[in-house]
This record gives sequence, structure tokens and C-alpha cells, in this order.
Amino acid sequence: MKRREFCRHLGLLLATAPALAAAAPAHQLLDGEIRDIRPRYMLIGPQGSAVSNEDFRGRFQLITFGYTFCPDICPTTLVEMAEILKLLGDDADRLQGIFVSVDPERDTPAALATYTRFFDPRIVGLTGSPALIQGVARNFKVRYAKVARDAGDPKLYAVDHSAGLYLLGPDSRFIRKYGYGTPAQAIADELRDLIRQP
Repeated sequence: MKRREFCRHLGLLLATAPALAAAAPAHQLLDGEIRDIRPRYMLIGPQGSAVSNEDFRGRFQLITFGYTFCPDICPTTLVEMAEILKLLGDDADRLQGIFVSVDPERDTPAALATYTRFFDPRIVGLTGSPALIQGVARNFKVRYAKVARDAGDPKLYAVDHSAGLYLLGPDSRFIRKYGYGTPAQAIADELRDLIRQP
């Protein structure tokens, strides 16, 4: 997608984000599953090297799952993540934004780096083999599945997936999940309090 076209779509998305956020219930985790989350991952970063949850020790991690061809949920979530980083100001140095692809067939490290940079260069895109992605999705209780758009062309598909933001602490432990559409200001206020705790 060309930069000008992407920016035009992003502008439209920003204008319609509240309406998109209201349509989220099908993408929420069941409350009972949250306590079973194992916040561990080993994936591939923008430079093609291994990245794990341990690489961000000492910082909070705000993680979301999606894919670069996603028409609405993923860009809306990344707009919110970028806004959270902006609202945190200097405190954002203690937070790492992470976008994990559930479409490893199309989302290469380079494609993810280009995609996340449009929202905020501080957000890191991670991918991996299908087996690695499946393992991480299991750990975080994320559901995803291909949805064919054209039976005659296997490359034309969408990926239905869980949405929301997962917060890990500086010790890499799971703290909580924010449902899709949680206002950025509310998340930023809570994160600021957590970051500033002695």
C-alpha cells in the first residue's frame, strides 16, 4: 500500500474509531481464561533476530495481536497504542508497545516494521513460523483463524482473531487485559500510576 493511500485510510480510521470500538464484543476473552495466560513468547523481530518477553525486562509491555492486512480492528488498536505512548510523555520510556502477527505467511519482519512505523516507530512488530505463532497464541489465549474471501485464490483471505491489549509488568508477568475499545486516556492514566509506583 502506498504511503499516501495508507495515510488517507488512517485518517478515515481515526475519524471512525469510536464506532469501530463499539462493535467489539465478539473479540473479547472470556473472563475465566485471563488467569490462565502464560506471558511467554519467542518470536522474530524487525531485524530478523529472536525476540522474547525477557528482552524487555525492566519495562512494561503492551501487546496486541493482529495482522497487517486487517481492515479495521488492528489499525484502530495501533492508533490507540500510539496515543497511549504519546499521552505517557517521558513515562513512555518504561513501556514497550508490541504488535504480534497472526498471519506469518504474509507478514514478514520487514513488512511489519513498515506497518508499525506508520503508527509509532516505538512499536515493535513480531512474527515467526506458524508453529511459533500458535504457541504464543496458546499462551495468551488468543484465537485466530483464516477466513477465505475467494475460494479460487488461496492468497485472498482474512484472519479472524481476538482483540485487545495485554499488559505485562517489568518482571514480564501478566498484569491485565484491556478490552478492545478501552479509551487510550484510561489506559494511559492507569499505566502512569503503575510506572510511577516506587
